[in-house]
Amino acid sequence: MAEIIEISEHTNRLSKEILDTCFYIHTKLGPGLLESVYEDCLFHFLTAKKIKVERQKLLPISIDDFVVPTGLKLDLLVEDEVIVELKAVERFIPVHEAQLHTYLKLSGRPLGLLINFNTKSLKDGIRRIAMTRPLKNFA
Repeated sequence: MAEIIEISEHTNRLSKEILDTCFYIHTKLGPGLLESVYEDCLFHFLTAKKIKVERQKLLPISIDDFVVPTGLKLDLLVEDEVIVELKAVERFIPVHEAQLHTYLKLSGRPLGLLINFNTKSLKDGIRRIAMTRPLKNFA
């Protein structure tokens, strides 16, 4: 069993700004383009709003005493808080959400947005996933 880590007001506002920008892009371009086109646009419009965005961000991960320097490759890392994973697929499959859960767990970031631009209505292509931590067993 796990509990969701509380998301700060700043992170929630940032999430809304990212999603508003995605809706704008989807309205202008529609579905059917490559993921990289949506990534380019989202990077452009967020940085134009003076929001710090890192593209294809490599984050090392460690397992025991071994560090994997290229452990994670995030599509976008926004303000060092929100991981944005973009897709342009027919539909989400379970591994898409599992991937983002793993990225959150391994990076320690509080919030992730999984966004599939290949949908008629973008609201059907959004998953907001918060970091979770196991509940302590007090037995």
